Amino acid sequence: MSWLKKNWSNVLFGILIVLLLIPQTGKPIKVFVNRLIAFSPSVEDESDREVLQNYNWNLKDMKGVSIDFNEFKGKKILVNFWATWCPPCIAEMPSMQSLYDDYKNEVVFVFVTNDSDEEISKFIQKHGYTFPIYHSLSEVPTELDTKTLPTTYLINENGEIIIDKTGTADWNSTKVRELLD
Repeated sequence: MSWLKKNWSNVLFGILIVLLLIPQTGKPIKVFVNRLIAFSPSVEDESDREVLQNYNWNLKDMKGVSIDFNEFKGKKILVNFWATWCPPCIAEMPSMQSLYDDYKNEVVFVFVTNDSDEEISKFIQKHGYTFPIYHSLSEVPTELDTKTLPTTYLINENGEIIIDKTGTADWNSTKVRELLD
């Protein structure tokens, strides 16, 4: 027992590591930690902003309807690359849903994933999300090309990428809402 008293922190750390390695407990722990560390995303300095050179990108929604990204030119657009298996993606989804609920008539929301329709449907039903989800049918515009999940871009009406955020963020923050207003 005295050994346990001396080494309680090591034992606790070991238990945490084991819990993180087990998928049924590891994923919820990772999501929780990501939510704790999520902050409002930073706005790009005007001099550092990339401008979308073309909107040539074809997408397909969950109903199988093809969408031409060119239709969104001249509008505020939030593009989010995510996956159902990605803890940082899952962690930021509640804030994304809240933002979508309040701004869906003023901002075009484009949530892009490579997950199967079956996986997406299960995920959406489980969490009650209503934002639009798409699969990419063509090459992503160069300025939006990423290999990291989640990555989110906020594009203004002039095609400027005013937020380029990789990793978890609080998208329902006052800073983002003021920017959209």
